[in-house]
Amino acid sequence: METKTTRIFGIRAILEAINSNNSIDKVFIQKEISGHLMTELMQSLKKNNIAFSYVPVEKLDRLSKHGNHQGAVAQIAPIDFHDLDTLITKTIDKGEVPLFLLLDQVSDVRNFGAIIRTAECTGVHGIIIQKQGNAPVNAETVKTSAGAAFNIPICKVDHIKDALFILQAAEIQMVAATEKTENILYEADLKLPTAIIMGSEDRGINPSILKMVDVKAKLPLKGTIGSLNVSVACGAFLYEAVRQRL
Repeated sequence: METKTTRIFGIRAILEAINSNNSIDKVFIQKEISGHLMTELMQSLKKNNIAFSYVPVEKLDRLSKHGNHQGAVAQIAPIDFHDLDTLITKTIDKGEVPLFLLLDQVSDVRNFGAIIRTAECTGVHGIIIQKQGNAPVNAETVKTSAGAAFNIPICKVDHIKDALFILQAAEIQMVAATEKTENILYEADLKLPTAIIMGSEDRGINPSILKMVDVKAKLPLKGTIGSLNVSVACGAFLYEAVRQRL
């Protein structure tokens, strides 16, 4: 499968894309660059909570294929993102028991793509990610997901806590995948309306998020390695939900 990544470059073009509510996934900014337009762009990125990073000019030259980028290149997401409130309402209105997946800053594109693929295969109603800190939804993500990114709703929130408050209001239990518990996954009741939370590859789920969840659960590990790859662990959690709901 081949998916092209859409990029736009030039400060004015990026500002126009932001004002037109395009799904900008990330903006790359040239290091040590200034000016009135760049200041306006930075203010707009921060106001709209759009992810950005500072990179050498050589990378911008490559991304823009040596076009007149003016120190900024934006990556447009190949999918449209969904509103979480609306998605929850639609799921409940269809008479289905909600199953959502929250990713607390999973940063590796290949892990993200693999998780999307598994989520689609297990009937997850939607994946929730943070605007900042998560792996981008780009062509590589779509390819790794085997196209599943086009088939499953993905929601972006300013912070994972925002999603937790919305899910709590809808009476959807939060189940955190964490080794910081004595509770084994198979003891959790996943037949209930559920949102499973997976943490980042290096630090797991943020402690402030763990304080808000309803259930903490872990997988039994019989070897000497202390943890599984996040996409593998996610698959185990989701298929336990499938098993219980069959």
